[in-house]
Amino acid sequence: VFAVNGFLRVATGLDIGLSTKCVVIPKEMGMCHKIGYSEMRLPNLMGHTSMAEVILKSATWQHLVHTDCHPHVRTFLCSLFAPICLDTFIHPCRSMCVAVRDSCAPVLLCHGHSWPASLDCDRFPGDEDMCLAPLTKDYQQKALPKPTCQTCPAVEEFFTHKRVLEVFCDSNFAVKVKLSKKRTAFEDQEYNIECQVEFITQGSLLPYETQSMIQQWLLINEKCIERMTPTHRPMVYLLVGNIEEGIILVKQVYRWQRKDSQLTLATQKWRYHKCL
Repeated sequence: VFAVNGFLRVATGLDIGLSTKCVVIPKEMGMCHKIGYSEMRLPNLMGHTSMAEVILKSATWQHLVHTDCHPHVRTFLCSLFAPICLDTFIHPCRSMCVAVRDSCAPVLLCHGHSWPASLDCDRFPGDEDMCLAPLTKDYQQKALPKPTCQTCPAVEEFFTHKRVLEVFCDSNFAVKVKLSKKRTAFEDQEYNIECQVEFITQGSLLPYETQSMIQQWLLINEKCIERMTPTHRPMVYLLVGNIEEGIILVKQVYRWQRKDSQLTLATQKWRYHKCL
């Protein structure tokens, strides 16, 4: 059973003829692994005729997929770059394109890119045709705060634990983050991100949810993560911020250095600290 079956609208498809072939989705296309099928059509729906071209062009989208800007971003992109090997080409529905575009275009803009003309939603079929349609809203679980594009706070390296405790008192969360650059075959940057929640004052949030949201925030705010990883050597920071009207805002970034015990002291004292 293909994972995409849940998205299909039944109607007439587009005959692909004999001009395409089935090939295994290459290991370099990590974003299109574990999506319910392992073979793709070539040429694909983006007009790429060689696997080298598919790998190169799809690599620029891997970062967007990692941001989880929309639940269907992976399905949408893989249906175009690595279409499922059936007797007909299955396009994404226009409604799926619009949903993904509306959620993910702001992330692209944060990275300095606009939504490309090649993904103009008007080129895709309406929901009455055979196409990949978004699932109903029934799949959604509780609504979590969303990371957003914002100005990167300056990294603070000199502070006292008392000042940090004052900042904690005005904050909803503090998360310790270990960052390092991955070495990739392409020029695009990828990162290892490890998160450890120091505290959350939003009672409805769980630690693993907060970790995931901070990872998303870092991937969306790519310029910030670039500034925080000047070399391939791992760096440790404390990200402190607020959740306001369903949006995550990071307002302080502290460099956590081994030689400096002020952050360790602040996080230890926080358990018993009474804010004024």
